[in-house]
Amino acid sequence: MNNNTQPIEIANASFIELSGRERAQAVLDQGSFRELIGPFDRITSPHLPLQGIVAQSDDGVIVGRGTIDGEPAVAIALEGAFQGGGIGEVCGAKISGALEQVLLDHQKGIKTRPVLLLETGGVRLQEGNYGLLAIAEIGAAIMALRPYTPVVSVISGMIGCYGGMSICAAGLSSHLIMTRQGRLQLNGSEVIEQEAGIQEMDASDRSRIWSMVGGEQRVGAGFADALVNDDVQEINQAIHDVFRQGIKEVTRTAQVERYLELLAAVDADTLIVPSSIRESWKSGTVDQEALQQQQARAEQVQVNSSEAPITRGRTWFEALSGRSASDQQGIASVLCADTSLEGQSVRYISVVPNPNARFVRARQGEIGLEEGWNIARYIREAIEADQDGEKRAIVAIVDVPSQAYGYREEVLGIHLSCGSAVDAYASARLAGHPVIALIVGNAISGAFLAHGMQANRLLALDDEKVTVQVMSKQSAARITRRSIDQLNEAATKVPGAAYDIRSFAKLGALDQLIEGIEADQPQSEDIERIHQYLMTAITDARQGSRDLSNRLTSATAATGRASSIKVRQLLAEQWD
Repeated sequence: MNNNTQPIEIANASFIELSGRERAQAVLDQGSFRELIGPFDRITSPHLPLQGIVAQSDDGVIVGRGTIDGEPAVAIALEGAFQGGGIGEVCGAKISGALEQVLLDHQKGIKTRPVLLLETGGVRLQEGNYGLLAIAEIGAAIMALRPYTPVVSVISGMIGCYGGMSICAAGLSSHLIMTRQGRLQLNGSEVIEQEAGIQEMDASDRSRIWSMVGGEQRVGAGFADALVNDDVQEINQAIHDVFRQGIKEVTRTAQVERYLELLAAVDADTLIVPSSIRESWKSGTVDQEALQQQQARAEQVQVNSSEAPITRGRTWFEALSGRSASDQQGIASVLCADTSLEGQSVRYISVVPNPNARFVRARQGEIGLEEGWNIARYIREAIEADQDGEKRAIVAIVDVPSQAYGYREEVLGIHLSCGSAVDAYASARLAGHPVIALIVGNAISGAFLAHGMQANRLLALDDEKVTVQVMSKQSAARITRRSIDQLNEAATKVPGAAYDIRSFAKLGALDQLIEGIEADQPQSEDIERIHQYLMTAITDARQGSRDLSNRLTSATAATGRASSIKVRQLLAEQWD
């Protein structure tokens, strides 16, 4: 037998071949499955028929109540056969709403066990920002749950787990189980090819893709916990083992210094062979000789802030903090400064272009491998420093064109880098720090999920260059097999599919849409007005809930996200 050939495993009962509903049934104790918001409730997506797409009665998510090892449990399964497991408003609300019910159970002393069965391409592009908001809320719910119970996710195949769900579901879950057939990847290979070129990623090279992001590689490199065969019994055993082991004290996304040191030792100019990082990244063992070589090279690179284009992210960071980007210590692409605003401490964080960034795909202001982990570092510094005192406000200045699209990014776990930033912002919010996002430019996709979407309050400038969406129109057209004109037409019918900030405001998540500000060259009166809006938001956040429930309580949300609210109401009615 060829030594490079894996022995063929004959599954007793294939998990992959099951439908989403059958998978949810399979992980619960036999005979205990009870579906919530089932097909006969007829809660379907209101947005798909407007675009000529037939809706499905469960909208691609099955929520099953039952027991695991005799304990109360919920199994949430995505049906990959419908819209590629994409997250829209209804199915996203079913996931986040169910997790929120699990949290309520634990707060009442009922130890309900949550299991996510992930087969998803990420945000359903036809619903755009509805999915983006839902995924942020899924991440927020997982973060709130982790101190109470393990949150277990399974990626079995054949679709895998992509996009924002790789960040906020797989990345934040306390335990991740994968089969060899499963894939875990932030940016789909076709999107990378579209955005970065076929030299960066050939989407037709399946063998290479599996070697990068398949289950064997992800577990081997420590990005997932357990590798199992495509077998119902084996997957169930792995789930049961997690709950018997109990809560994991330190999750991957909280290990900021470990991953920053591993990244620092990587030669970003060479092609990384995925299998070469397995042992060191899983164990956290840093090659000290390589680290010293890379640090010496980094010191030779003269960072000159005048080389970088002046973006709104930099302009507003300097205007609000009173600090120059050229005074920045540490990584040049993540600006951080502490100031005082009406007697309150405020930490501003902004991501800006760095022409000298080590990883070339993150030189235009994207959130890449180093950016996500460094955002997390700055936030965690504040959490630790303020542990016994007043919690300073954290203001994310949002002008991010996207996450970085690249081969190295996927091999080295950009989903986890973004997840570390999500984890840090959510941890700060849950610890009592007012977290405010001020959108001054682009707020796109995983970059916005990582930098802004976990805020207590969202503010935005009312300006035509302020945009919120999942990916570029060119990539969205390629993935959905529609023309740009068809995408533009869909945006006139479905606010969540539009790119402009006024359409995003119709969804009810914005706390303030600020008119009359000179966005590119703010004058002193503009800066003063924004300071006042920030102070109001900080005060509100200190007095309000530490979760994201306020996004569904505004008058605008009552109509803008009516389905999200209705799904939660039904889940509460059917839960017990």
